[in-house]
Amino acid sequence: MKRQRRRHAPKPRVSPSVLDHITPDAAGIDCGSAEHFVAVPPDRDPTPIRSFTTFTSDLQRLADWLAACRVTSVAMEATGVYWIPLYEILDARGFTVLLVNARHVKNVPGRKSDVSDCEWLRDLHIVGLLRGSFRPTDGIVALRAYLRHRQTLIETAGSHVQRMQKALVQMNVQLPLVVSDITGVTGLRILRDIVAGHRDPQQLAQLRDYRCHASEAEIIAALTGNYRDEHVFVLQQNLELFDTYQQQLTVCDDAIERHLTQLAAATAPPETSLPPARRRQKPRNNEPRFDVRTPLHQLTGVDLSQLDGIGPYNALRLLSEIGTDMTRWPSDKHFTSWLTLAPKNKVSGGRLLSSRTQPSANRAAAILRLAAMNLGRTQTALGAFYRRLAFRVGKAKAVTATARKLAILVYRTLKEGLVYADPGADAYDAHHRTHVLRRLRQRAGNLGFALVNASTGEVVDGTVS
Repeated sequence: MKRQRRRHAPKPRVSPSVLDHITPDAAGIDCGSAEHFVAVPPDRDPTPIRSFTTFTSDLQRLADWLAACRVTSVAMEATGVYWIPLYEILDARGFTVLLVNARHVKNVPGRKSDVSDCEWLRDLHIVGLLRGSFRPTDGIVALRAYLRHRQTLIETAGSHVQRMQKALVQMNVQLPLVVSDITGVTGLRILRDIVAGHRDPQQLAQLRDYRCHASEAEIIAALTGNYRDEHVFVLQQNLELFDTYQQQLTVCDDAIERHLTQLAAATAPPETSLPPARRRQKPRNNEPRFDVRTPLHQLTGVDLSQLDGIGPYNALRLLSEIGTDMTRWPSDKHFTSWLTLAPKNKVSGGRLLSSRTQPSANRAAAILRLAAMNLGRTQTALGAFYRRLAFRVGKAKAVTATARKLAILVYRTLKEGLVYADPGADAYDAHHRTHVLRRLRQRAGNLGFALVNASTGEVVDGTVS
């Protein structure tokens, strides 16, 4: 007798509708330069997908429609700067706004349109699959805007310096070869005299500052050239533009100082007094001339400039990018991951495929990387760590690893009030030597051998420094 097979009931197909609606009152917005597409839950309006132009009146109407649809949370992509006006209006109206990375919300394969994008954002947000990007408080956002604009002024002024150097080379006036900075005291004196119509190299060399390393004879030889009118005209125009940007930098610094003072005045006084500066040095050419440490200490309660590689200006730029509230990141690992300074491990089948750091344009990470490069030339513990790692794995990876250590110190200083004391390069080298000896002694012991000091013949103890 043939045995009959027992038929099992077919398993029901899992539909997206059975997913938990973590945020049921959610909407998705696809931002554009001229038009925004908005999608609300289908049961909230007969027309759940609408488009609005980017005029302010229409943005207010968009917010009114979301409120009428009982929407409390909105997700939008960070598309250029088109999202900023809408974000500020919705945030002021009390909506919870999630600014998401477009790379994290790529649509499924198929047709792509503005309508499908806003629907996809809405559906992902409803089931809780979206993470909002970091955005500091309004006061820090304003400070960040000032400092980013200041950096733009510096970069633009630098481009005019390059054009001045090009005009000098075309005239075979080799001033950049004998003067390290043509925008310094000696360089600007000579450039202004050339623009004023003076061509005599001996007369121009008399403008040399006493601190200039080049001799007067070298400057005379460098200033002997072919002063063609068209090249002098280009030099004059770029010199005037450089002076204009220097004036704008001064005005921008005044605005930054006023805003920073207002932010510091709105916070409670710090519990500890401002520690003395680590070293006395004048601000560099592109750094603000006002006191930065005092308002920053009042704003944060700590002094980030005590960390190696981070001066007052870098501390100001760093705080404008990350803010002062470190509770946004549960741990220093989350913080370094947000900075893209932590390895992005790709594991498949229990095998590590890659551990490269993720490429990113994070400005805070760029500041920390630059500080790490400068630390490589210092006799500090972090500098010794950078040099050891650079010798072993290369400078690029050493910069990232040192920047990550520096980021952890910044996080702990702002969150826990860490008071950092540099042990020095010698202490780090001694600690590293002790660690290496301990590991070698363990490996030798596992193989049935012992380490012997070649000069004394004694067995090496792993705790020797």
